[in-house]
Amino acid sequence: MQKNAIRDVEPEAAHAPDGLLDSRIAPRWFAVYTTSRHEKRVAQHLAHRQIEHFLPLYRKEREWKDGSRGTLDLPLFPGYIFVHIPRTERVRVLEVPGALAVVGGTGREPAPLPDAAIEALRGGLLLRRAEPHPLLIVGQRARIRSGAFAGMEGVVVRKKNSFRVVVTLEQIMRSIAVEVDESDLEPVEQDIPPAAATPLQ
Repeated sequence: MQKNAIRDVEPEAAHAPDGLLDSRIAPRWFAVYTTSRHEKRVAQHLAHRQIEHFLPLYRKEREWKDGSRGTLDLPLFPGYIFVHIPRTERVRVLEVPGALAVVGGTGREPAPLPDAAIEALRGGLLLRRAEPHPLLIVGQRARIRSGAFAGMEGVVVRKKNSFRVVVTLEQIMRSIAVEVDESDLEPVEQDIPPAAATPLQ
């Protein structure tokens, strides 16, 4: 994998500053847009190709037409999976069946996700229940002060007698609702949400 990454950037190496070259070779987390309902299949292909990835799942109770009930493990961010790769390996990811685009930012460059956000998701999902939530762009923003999701910000909502914070990964414009105690929240200054990112082909 490292050999391929170095080969991919060799034409630019003579002209790229050391810092820029390092940023293209160093692995970062990126969001990949997938074919609908094929997130798990994409994860299998990535594993087969030994590409580091993360597919957050949540459990949902379901009742079928025959009256039987069961539990399903479903993607927490439908239509997306996260990969940990150098920027130069984007094409290798897009060769995976069902991987449609790497989410990009300005200048049509891949937009990396904060490492801390991915690590918070990985650790937090083991300790707290989370589920998909419709994207919210208005409402009181708050920061989680302690616990598994400490440091993450979102919009406070109520569900019955409990508080939840709707945490949004803005690069992919998807949100999840996390149960928290009111004492674990602190208000943050209201800001304007960024425009939706443009997927990279």
